Amino acid sequence: LVFPNGAATWTDTYTGTSNGNLWAPDCTIIGSTFYLYYSASSFGSQKSAIFFAKSTTGAQGSWVHQGIVTSTSTSNDYNAIDPNLFIEGSNWYLSLGSWWTGIKLFKLSSSTGKPSSTSYTALAQRTEASGALEAPIIFKYGSYYYLFTSWDICCQGTSSTYNIRVGRATSVTGTYYDKAGKSLKSGGGTEILATHGSIIGPGGQHVYQDTDAAVLNYHYYTSSGSKLGINLLDFSSGWPVVY
Repeated sequence: LVFPNGAATWTDTYTGTSNGNLWAPDCTIIGSTFYLYYSASSFGSQKSAIFFAKSTTGAQGSWVHQGIVTSTSTSNDYNAIDPNLFIEGSNWYLSLGSWWTGIKLFKLSSSTGKPSSTSYTALAQRTEASGALEAPIIFKYGSYYYLFTSWDICCQGTSSTYNIRVGRATSVTGTYYDKAGKSLKSGGGTEILATHGSIIGPGGQHVYQDTDAAVLNYHYYTSSGSKLGINLLDFSSGWPVVY
């Protein structure tokens, strides 16, 4: 437990609620330090913010609030939730976004863990389905950077339509293209996992390198409730294939 229910009162100013929902944590361990980025919002709202906390143990009670990273309101055209930290050498980046105009990328200072400027790069956007994409994850394999996102509707039990899509680029800042050559900024995205059999609405994914393979984890629904899914990814074709 990082922050007990109701403890993160610093989020209220940005969400416009008391005890706003905290979600989409993204935790990275560097040396002996845990870096946690997380969102505060209310469902379906742009009154959102991303915050940052650190710990040297990861244990309950050890987390130190580091302040706000970025925020959005109804005056913005994107939504500041679903953070993902990507580090390459001394360069730190944070991808984020949900619906509206899609996925953005901020350059971070490695010393503060916060944006080095207010500028950002647009990575992906859908113009159909009310712009339903979110949950960006950037993963480098070989010479390509892969951007994984979740499309369509989350969190509706067995009515969920979530599915996982991907594009790739030769630079972390893009442009990312799908397997058919369509830019992710123009609605592109190659589907790698969707509803099949008893597995309904897989999404909210994360990708990481294990000792023997790249791993994809995600949540999904069955008739008995929500579940955690774990699969491996085969990149031998240049594109991730779930197995």
